[in-house]
Amino acid sequence: MKAFVASVGLLVSCSSIAAADWPQWMGPNRDGVWSETGIVEKFPDGGPKVLWRTPIGAGYAGPAIVGNRVFVMDYQTKGDIKNENFTRLTKFDGLERVLCLNADDGKVVWKHEYPKKYTISYPSGPRCTPTVHDGKVYALGAEGDLKCLNADTGDVIWKKDFVKDYSAKSPMWGFCGHPLVDGDKLICIVGGKDAAVVAFNKNDGKEIWRSLKSQEPGYSAPTMIEAGGVRQLLIWHSESLNALDPETGKTLWSAPLAARMAMGIMSPRKDGDFLFAGAVWGTAVSLKLDPTKPAVTEAWRGVSNSKGKGLYPMNMTPFVENGIIYGVDHPGQMRAVQISDGKQLWESWLPVTGKTEVETKVNCGTAFVVKNGDRFFIFNELGELVIAKMDPKGYSELGRAKLLEPTGVYSGRNVVWSHPAFANRCCYARNDKEIVCVSLAK
Repeated sequence: MKAFVASVGLLVSCSSIAAADWPQWMGPNRDGVWSETGIVEKFPDGGPKVLWRTPIGAGYAGPAIVGNRVFVMDYQTKGDIKNENFTRLTKFDGLERVLCLNADDGKVVWKHEYPKKYTISYPSGPRCTPTVHDGKVYALGAEGDLKCLNADTGDVIWKKDFVKDYSAKSPMWGFCGHPLVDGDKLICIVGGKDAAVVAFNKNDGKEIWRSLKSQEPGYSAPTMIEAGGVRQLLIWHSESLNALDPETGKTLWSAPLAARMAMGIMSPRKDGDFLFAGAVWGTAVSLKLDPTKPAVTEAWRGVSNSKGKGLYPMNMTPFVENGIIYGVDHPGQMRAVQISDGKQLWESWLPVTGKTEVETKVNCGTAFVVKNGDRFFIFNELGELVIAKMDPKGYSELGRAKLLEPTGVYSGRNVVWSHPAFANRCCYARNDKEIVCVSLAK
């Protein structure tokens, strides 16, 4: 246990984290890059070796891994969970939980739970991956309960209730902004009056600053970039994409970007001097970042007819490198798009559906993209892990393996909509019934 605490203590910043850990959403630097070596080139016959499976409750929250501990959130209920889009519940009772598991065997080390009534659409459970930093676990529930827990014991260090403390209203689909640690600050999407985003002291929970007002907080997570010679905190709420001074919360620049029904979910992605953000139904923008100061100019904007231009993801954050955006468009096809002008280079339905467009089409198809070396690991909504190569010329699949059954329901089909974690040369993935650890060691 002392070794575990020591390993957690090494997490002194979001950019100085052991390569073997996956301490937050989308990895050590929230960029979808998995840096471990010694990873399989292709799956063995019969798929990767399953090291363990552990029963858990429902939720969209992915796991976080630090040392030999796995942290994940779920929701325990007695009744059946009914997913109805665009419809809030009047009341749904259950226990929201933070679980700590042993990464070696999946056994529960500790759990923190509290009763919580859900009033949101798709009440399957928490949305946010825990953020683990410096011996603490920051866990944000679907109805705005923020807990800072001792990573060793699960004891509460401090807590906030966004609804009670900030008069925030739970978004239609719950609080989804994965908390971000920056220095001594924990930055959260809150949604209260003049408090779309709030920076808390990560050690005691005291407010450092609050910033921005919006009709709704949206669903995009806070994102840090460096451009124009300064660090910029990106916040995409229901009306605009904004850059803030992370130390004061002061607005540096703002660009209009109103997603329909506030459904801006992906985190903005930076590549070179360009910054991209997009959502369903033709919402997208690429901004040219000024290299000398915090400012932007518009390079291109999305169109309602997505043929030929742009990318419009539902609930995944694309991977961007060398001027190309790789992401799943709203209908469900993987696309490669030039960040500079929005030109679509190619598309393939295979990553998400395993079939061609002629064989099947889906609505709001989802897959999560992580890069390791020169290959991509893609976890799709069917519960499959795909190894593939993607470049500006096309998509080449190297193999796929079934890890989990899709247990959620959307648009008449079963889905898994939870971002996996990659650490210890393993993949950790969950559905609404279990979390699984499979070995990807060569």
